[in-house]
Parts: sequence; C-alpha cells; structure tokens
Amino acid sequence: MAFPVTRMRRLRRTAGVRDLVRETRVSPADLIQPFFVRHGTGEEEIASLVERAAEAHAAGVPAVIVFGLPARKDEAASEAFDDEGIVQMGVRALRAHVPDLVVMTDVCLCQYTSHGHCGIIQDGEVANDVSLEVLADTAVSHARAGADIVAPSDMMDGRVGAIRSALDAEGYETTSILAYSAKFASAFYGPFRDAAHSAPSHGDRRSYQMDPANGREAVREALLDIEEGADMVMVKPALPYLDILRSLRDQTRVPLAAYQVSGEYAMIAAAAAQGLLDERAAVLEALTAIRRAGADMVITYHAARAAQWLS
Repeated sequence: MAFPVTRMRRLRRTAGVRDLVRETRVSPADLIQPFFVRHGTGEEEIASLVERAAEAHAAGVPAVIVFGLPARKDEAASEAFDDEGIVQMGVRALRAHVPDLVVMTDVCLCQYTSHGHCGIIQDGEVANDVSLEVLADTAVSHARAGADIVAPSDMMDGRVGAIRSALDAEGYETTSILAYSAKFASAFYGPFRDAAHSAPSHGDRRSYQMDPANGREAVREALLDIEEGADMVMVKPALPYLDILRSLRDQTRVPLAAYQVSGEYAMIAAAAAQGLLDERAAVLEALTAIRRAGADMVITYHAARAAQWLS
C-alpha cells in the first residue's frame, strides 16, 4: 500500500534495524589479498611474503593470490614454469609456514616474457595454441609447489581445458581452476603494469583481452571456461563491470570472483590522500557494491585493511 501506510524509512530508523534487514554483507571471509614477490632478493623477499600473508590471515583473510616478478625475462617465458621460480618458492614457503591459508597463483606469461605479452609470439602475433603448452606447464609447476588454486589470466582460447588436462595427467586432480573468464582490455591496470614491469613492448592486448563494450561475449567466455573445467570464474576489473558480474551470477552456478584492480585501488587511495573522501567508508561501499552485484569473493589490494575494519 502507498504512503502513508507504507513508510520505507521505518526500516532505516535505527542502526539495529538497518543491520537486521541488510541485504548484502561483506566479511573478511569474502576477501583475497594479492601479493607480488620479486626474484633476486633471496630469503628476505620470501620471508616478507610469509609475514605479510600471515598478518592478512590473522586478520581473517582466508586466501592470497601470488604474482611473480622473475630475475630475468625471455621470449619463451622460461621462469614461469621453473620449479625454482619465485612464485614456486613463495608457494612452498606459504604452505610450510601458513598451512591453513588458501594459496592461489596467477598463471600468465606477461611478467615473464621479454616482450610483455601474455603468450608466445610467432610471426609478430601472440600464438594462441603454442602458448597453451607453456601455460599448462606453468600451472602444473604451481600445483607441484602446493598451490590450492591456479588462476589463468592470459585469455588464450582453450587454456582452461589445456590446464585441466595437464593437471589431471600429473596427478593434481584436486587442484582447482579459477578462470579469469571476463578479463577486459582495461585502462585500470596501469599501476599493476608499472609495478610488474609487464606492459607490452609493442602493440596492446586487445587481440586477446575482451572489448570493454561487450557484455554478452563475457557470458559466452564464462560458459566456455566452465565447460572446459573451470571450477570458478572471474570478472576483471570489478567496479566498471558490475553489470557483467550480475549477468554471470544470473547465468552460471559456479563460484564467482571479482578483481578490484590496481587502478580502482589507486583512485580511492589518491582521493583519500587529498582529503576528498573517507577511505574506509569508500572502500567498504565499493566492496559492498561488488558483492551486491553477485561476486562471492573479491580479490582486492584493500583486503587486509578491510578485514581489520570489518572485524
């Protein structure tokens, strides 16, 4: 019935009532903290990774995703699948020292190739099928090190099936795959590319990452990844693509992740540093929006601090 019988403000009157009827909640258990580890700094870098991961876990963050910065890069991305690579060493250390932590790894080649592309270059182009074998070898090496979940972010066609087949063939049937299914060719990756030194030396990634204008294509990508064996799927970035999150939530039944990327993090941090907004309030509002759109879990650089705020 209409006003005055119906008064929507009744359910907003006190903090207790608002909390009681809240539709979407964010908890530390929903968050995943990314970490970068750099080769060449030896035990000190690994010790720092373990310390930071343990602190995040103690704050309530259940999982981390590890990215590597190799000692050297080449056209074959050799360090990506090296058992003594920095990600592999980091995963082994996390397994040994923070055993209850869920350890994910990013499976891509851009940080490891001398040209900065996410696959192997042949005849001046990223060669899809040739890249699949390297990506599969990388995923297997991560599983061998102890990763619970491997997360291919390269956007090569067929990479989920190739990785699933390789994992199963090597006895890692229980290793899960979180596919970056809808990874868009976004302007919001800038700070990450600077930190990881992974910007392409020529061209761009629009021939394999998704066109930001396409929504239906994102659903096709996710459904294909699920058919190939993905246990979970992801949308990246998060806030500019809330409609994609909602579409995937409505049309899939697997766990759904969103990656709040470095550019999203940097905008909030920069605005807060200038006193233009309340950082805590903005972060929690953004995370709530991502969860409300349908994400079951959020990869975010805010994870450890947000977990402390939420506890």
